Amino acid sequence: MNAVDHLLAQARNNAWANRRLLVACAAVTEEQFTAPLGGFFGSLRATLNHILYVDWYYVDALEGGSLGPAAWRDEEPCKTAVDLQREQAAVDHRLIAFCEGLDDAVLGAPVRLIRAGGDRIERADRVLLHLFQHQIHHRGQAHGLLSAVGVEPPQLDEFFLNQDRDLRAEELDALGWREKDLWRAWPEPGA
Repeated sequence: MNAVDHLLAQARNNAWANRRLLVACAAVTEEQFTAPLGGFFGSLRATLNHILYVDWYYVDALEGGSLGPAAWRDEEPCKTAVDLQREQAAVDHRLIAFCEGLDDAVLGAPVRLIRAGGDRIERADRVLLHLFQHQIHHRGQAHGLLSAVGVEPPQLDEFFLNQDRDLRAEELDALGWREKDLWRAWPEPGA
């Protein structure tokens, strides 16, 4: 597997996991969604909004945009899980589209990160790796917060293995994806 295939798989896993998590969040009440539960951001809603606006920031930077810190001007731009699911799906789609266009030149290309204290320049591949790690980190926190409000959190690690294909089929269908298209660059074991 090369770096491009790996990063594209991570972008798809990200969209799948976000969808699965946000569908589960639709089962919580508004009171549970906004309850102060601890964690980095206090509530489930604040944690999920943090994932969203940081995605806006980095995806915009990868696309060559100039959104910068305006991405988090409103720390809770989405008030409901339904709104979050819609907005997160849109930025996830942009991230997948960006990763579908990757090649070695793009991976090593400079990305300008606009910060209040001055712009920073990073490589695209490192920005992507950081973004995926950030998403995983905070999805894990949201996962724990779902448990804290009494909602069974979904499995978020059933995307990559063949043995889990039946467990992810419903979400893949909802996303309009087919198993064979996701893994065409990766031969089956023993092939």
